[in-house]
Amino acid sequence: MATISGAGTRQNTYDAIVIGSGISGGWAAKELSEKGLKTLVLERGRDVKHGDYPTAMLDSWQFPGRNKLPQAALATQQKQNRTGYTTHPGSAHWFVNDVENPYSEDKPFDWMRGYHVGGRSLLWGRQSYRFSDLDFEANAKDGVAVDWPIRYADLAPWYDYVERYAGISGSTENLPHLPDGQFLPPMEMNCLEREVKKRIAAKFNGRPMIIGRAANLTREHLGRGTCQSRNRCIRGCPYGAYFSSNASTLPAAYASGNLTLRPFSIVNQIIYDEAKGRATGVRVIDAQTNEVIEFHAKVIFSCASAVASTFILLNSKSQRFPNGLGNDSGELGHNLMDHHFKVGATGMSDEFADTYYKGSRPNGIYIPRFRNLNAATKQKDYLRGFGYQGNASRVDWTQNIKELSQFGAGLKADLIAPGPWRFGIGSWGECLPYHENRLYLNDAVRDKWGQPTVTFSCEWKQNELNMRKDMKASAVEMLEAAGLRKVTAFDDGSAPGLCIHEMGTARMGRDPKSSVLNAWNQVHTAPNVFVTDGACMTSNSCVNPSLTYMALTARACDRAVSELKQHNL
Repeated sequence: MATISGAGTRQNTYDAIVIGSGISGGWAAKELSEKGLKTLVLERGRDVKHGDYPTAMLDSWQFPGRNKLPQAALATQQKQNRTGYTTHPGSAHWFVNDVENPYSEDKPFDWMRGYHVGGRSLLWGRQSYRFSDLDFEANAKDGVAVDWPIRYADLAPWYDYVERYAGISGSTENLPHLPDGQFLPPMEMNCLEREVKKRIAAKFNGRPMIIGRAANLTREHLGRGTCQSRNRCIRGCPYGAYFSSNASTLPAAYASGNLTLRPFSIVNQIIYDEAKGRATGVRVIDAQTNEVIEFHAKVIFSCASAVASTFILLNSKSQRFPNGLGNDSGELGHNLMDHHFKVGATGMSDEFADTYYKGSRPNGIYIPRFRNLNAATKQKDYLRGFGYQGNASRVDWTQNIKELSQFGAGLKADLIAPGPWRFGIGSWGECLPYHENRLYLNDAVRDKWGQPTVTFSCEWKQNELNMRKDMKASAVEMLEAAGLRKVTAFDDGSAPGLCIHEMGTARMGRDPKSSVLNAWNQVHTAPNVFVTDGACMTSNSCVNPSLTYMALTARACDRAVSELKQHNL
């Protein structure tokens, strides 16, 4: 078992250290190394080079057990299995062993993690939307939590910057609350989606249905290939046709000649020098040998994911910071957010029976938020809003499994023929930042390496529960208006964490007394430490957050290099 003061500690010095290699960490690696800093990226899991995706080209019948893992394997991923898809044989190897990496729950929280180079950039849903001032101003206008220290104008040029590099396909819509971006050509809707779009527009003012904005390439881009419409993205894409650290930012960082990447490196603490008033490096446990190693740098970027970054900060205790690095406000670990989802409706259509589609598009439609945008759309029962994602497809042969009514030639014909069209939408809703929704260190439960673990205490409150009623009712209302039959509502429930959009816990703010980070993602009281993953978020909007992490990271890197040049860090 590793100890923090264990023998074998040695020192290594760089200009910058980046903790984590996922979406934020990959961007930090690229930006800092390309700007001339000798940069060390520390990844707690194994190395994965682009193309090292063992299940990417396999069909379902090639997996032992088809779509099921052996019971012995499932026993090590009981929490990772809560999604219903993370432990498919094609993707289970990307997700952590829960026995080696335990956590606890005062209230249910589904923490889905991937410990390997690239992190969840290999696994994300790729939906890429900008926040707007509706989001950045929401806390201040609603009197909730604290105000964001930035506005859309501060981030807009950085959205431009990261979109041009990452490659986001989408359509220009001129919606103030869903700003347009630097788009590659949009993917196409199928025939039923186009028809539903027209019918919803005719029935409801202000409810446009658009194609999803996705980090899947619709044409070759910066040496990466075009999306093949295989919809196996979670396995890793050998074509580089969606944005990931492995296919995009890390190769660019390597090309600079300034990147060193060290896998199997569990960052346990950030080292703080009280005399200097700065962090001087990090303390690492080697995941394979248990050796404790120190690395030093002028600037540190924590990009380990919201929960992991906050764990590191909470565990970085000193005489100056007895409750965790930068935790003078007492807000570190609090204000934990996720999106609540798994509520919506489905319906069937007998139209377009002679029409099919090619491939399996890894993207759907999107209906942007239409509640609480202005006085006309203000709701009395809840604050904020929600958007819908969904798609239309032909029902396949599995419709006949429960009640087979055919045999022989008739059965074969039914299995080959596509079934009727089905259209479904599910909603993603905003969660307010509540101080009492939190995570904290648990010294009684230790992981494989002897570290304390995390305990979650987080729940949806009445605002989210009221919103869910509208999310379901509005879905039914739109599908019925679109002429679908057998419209069926669903609310399958979702604990926080299940959407895998965990945010907050080290929020940005204007006042060090009520926040952890400043407007540049710097720890207020340790300004050479930057946190640019989901931990920094002050509120969570209702749109997918990863594009905002990219923009915040690129912006913070630019700030860090500027401050270093001026000898301010």
